[in-house]
Amino acid sequence: MPIMADQGYQPPQPLPSYVPPGYPPVQQGPMGYGGGGFGQPGQPIVTQPQMNDGGWMNIPQGRAPNCPPGLEYLTTIDQLLVKQKVELLEAFTGFETNNKFTIKNSLGQKVYWAVEENDCCTRNCCGPARPFEMKVMDTYKNTVISLNRPLACDKCCFPCCLQSMEVSAPPGSHIGTIEQEWSICSPSFRIKNAAGEVVMRIEGPFCTFSLCGDVEFKIVTLNGDQVGKISKQWSGLAREVFTDADFFGITFPMDLDVNMKATMLGACFLIDAMFFEKSGNQETDRPGMF
Repeated sequence: MPIMADQGYQPPQPLPSYVPPGYPPVQQGPMGYGGGGFGQPGQPIVTQPQMNDGGWMNIPQGRAPNCPPGLEYLTTIDQLLVKQKVELLEAFTGFETNNKFTIKNSLGQKVYWAVEENDCCTRNCCGPARPFEMKVMDTYKNTVISLNRPLACDKCCFPCCLQSMEVSAPPGSHIGTIEQEWSICSPSFRIKNAAGEVVMRIEGPFCTFSLCGDVEFKIVTLNGDQVGKISKQWSGLAREVFTDADFFGITFPMDLDVNMKATMLGACFLIDAMFFEKSGNQETDRPGMF
């Protein structure tokens, strides 16, 4: 079910709990939500995100163990809606500009905003395959997540040149990695923690092209059980045809570690760049074959 906060979307029931290998069990609060380590037994925890006057989600009260500064917002949510800003210069001329995104929770409250950083030559010469740095910032313009995508071929036929993205929390603490797996039929990725251990995987569809429908990438455990998804949502004919400003929904267990939630956000941006970014406003959605 698509995540459409702006159209009266009602959040579904929470996904089953999942603690990745190498992470401690989450303390459960009275409502059964641990929020990535936020809350202690017998003490109330925030189960409903609060919003300030500017439409931004208020930072949850309390301290979350082992939570990098700025990621406290992720402790009380199990869904994110990623909306790319429409750039008029790019829409009318095809001239590539830095992508900008607004990141909201399921209630439509703004959680973060993200800005791509690279130079004009790189954007327009390398197109969707371009390397980039992306800064994810809070309402105070503090960088809370840094993403780095190195240059790599996006149409490789051999396992020697695959896509990846590094996720870190300032001031430079590495928290996770997304690595493309070589596959003939459908795209897949492995999710690694800060120690380099594979803790989850992402499995994509055979074809990433869709007309009037969503494209889903499943988030699965090492045993193959689905615990979430990253969905590229249909945003309307005009927006799909004339721009590359996409909508994405990310769903994960409420008690998933916040570092892995941040890594899933990075995976969403990598999937967008690989499968749904356009070069010169030319449609490049394609089958998931490598």
